Amino acid sequence: MTHQYASTTTTTTSNTNGQGLFDNHGAGYTHEATANNNAHLGATSGRDYDNNNAHLGAATGREGDTLSAGSTANGSFSRMADRNNSALEKDFSNPNGYHEHLDHHEDSDTALRKIQTAGSISISPELFEKLYLSPPNKVKGDLRKTFGNPTPLALIGFLLSLHPLSMTLMGWRGAGGSGSASIGWYYFCGGLLMILGGLGEWILGNTFPFVVFCSFGAFWLGFAATLQPFYNSYAAYADPSVEGSTGLESVGFNVGLAYFLVMMGILCLVYLVCSIRTNLIFFLIFFTLVPAFGLLAGSYFQLANGQAALAVKLAEAAGAFTFVTCMCGWYIFFAIMLASVDFPFDLPLVDLSSVVKGASEKRKIDHME
Repeated sequence: MTHQYASTTTTTTSNTNGQGLFDNHGAGYTHEATANNNAHLGATSGRDYDNNNAHLGAATGREGDTLSAGSTANGSFSRMADRNNSALEKDFSNPNGYHEHLDHHEDSDTALRKIQTAGSISISPELFEKLYLSPPNKVKGDLRKTFGNPTPLALIGFLLSLHPLSMTLMGWRGAGGSGSASIGWYYFCGGLLMILGGLGEWILGNTFPFVVFCSFGAFWLGFAATLQPFYNSYAAYADPSVEGSTGLESVGFNVGLAYFLVMMGILCLVYLVCSIRTNLIFFLIFFTLVPAFGLLAGSYFQLANGQAALAVKLAEAAGAFTFVTCMCGWYIFFAIMLASVDFPFDLPLVDLSSVVKGASEKRKIDHME
């Protein structure tokens, strides 16, 4: 790239590494400038002048060059590098002309440098999955920079409710009573925290975790209300002709509760299929919840049949499955919290969104072919 100035006979050639210039990959062009136009350049090499006109190089005919979110402020351009959505962004302050997308392996200094020089960044699918448990999506504005990540809030509410219940179902140290001792936790952890977390996911545009968290928050609220005498859920089945009848032993109550647990199993089956596009650990959570709800429903069906011993065995098996669910949940929670404070090491969640291609991604590949 050559610059000719009217005020001097000296010809200057730009540096070959593209620093501060729009690298047109060999497609050079010449600027004619008058002495008046060079007055503001002083003794510089004219790179600032080139920077102001770098946008002219966008008309090179290459496919995929699009204006990035922060380009109006810093003149950066982004393009698709390959079919696997490995994003590259144009960085005029970078000696190589481009910088790679921000990955979850980046240390804090490198990440900060990329943010400061680029102005707009993209995060890897695995890091997105780790933070939001949802396939990467586009959200208008800077909501994810404005609001905190609500995912760990919902997760901790889920874990503080289910983990004690799983041990209760297995009857550890004489626990029992369908987890009635934890009604308060079901309300204020399972219900309140999960719904708050779900609403936060909704604000950020993460539909899948929004629906998952809010539906489970409603489950915990409903389960707590079922166990609390105030709501008369089981007392309505009490037989006044039988002394000491509470309704918990009635066929109607146990079958009705079993039906609801069957529906929760079907809901988790839907979530299981959808989670194939998230990560392996989230998938395992629903993979264990589906049989857990089925076994728990079977336990109440057997109580209705008068098979108390079999009902206890089924409840213990359900507790074992939910215990594994909680181990996976704690793993995800720990991984997200480590990522949130930029800890020196991270826990892999095994991103599945890049393994199982989305419909829009497949259409894009077919169109390119």
